[in-house]
Amino acid sequence: MAPFYKFGFFGEQTSFILALLIGISFGFWLERAGFGNSRKLALQFYFQDMTVLKVMFTAIVTAMIGLMYLTLFGWIDISKVFINPTFLYAQAVGGIVLGIGFAIGGYCPGTAVVGASTGRIDAYLFILGALFGMVVFGETFPLFENFFYAGEMGQVRLTDIINLSTGLIGLLIILMAVGMFLGGEWLEKKFRKEPAV
Repeated sequence: MAPFYKFGFFGEQTSFILALLIGISFGFWLERAGFGNSRKLALQFYFQDMTVLKVMFTAIVTAMIGLMYLTLFGWIDISKVFINPTFLYAQAVGGIVLGIGFAIGGYCPGTAVVGASTGRIDAYLFILGALFGMVVFGETFPLFENFFYAGEMGQVRLTDIINLSTGLIGLLIILMAVGMFLGGEWLEKKFRKEPAV
């Protein structure tokens, strides 16, 4: 997220219009990729269709390379790009809960909205379940507050944790993505079931 609004490049009304246009475009392309269909998404967990993994790694690598070059050229001040603070334990548990919910329901929050926009009943139910979970968590937050803030690491990057240069970490992530792509292709060939004729 570029800090254009924060630093006065345009006003609040323009930022809302841009957010709407970007959101519609993002949802459109997710639907075109089939990510509004819980069955397609769930096939990821059966190693039969690794499209989600390929799209996510493509997005990560593209954003990473773009940000690295824009920083290198001096067009972006990386110190002013917001990074969510890390709360290690709560985020690890949250990731596990999200993964289990994704495997059971076939949606993540973003793809559920895409599915709902095309009228899928299961997506509506998934969104209702997510909203219910948010309300329950909000009402019971004092019980989890100490755990929620445990393992606070602040705004950290991989370069802060691993004593390697940004370029070398970028190369390692690209190599990991290539490995995941090749591994995903292998898994698809091994586990994909041919449709009955």
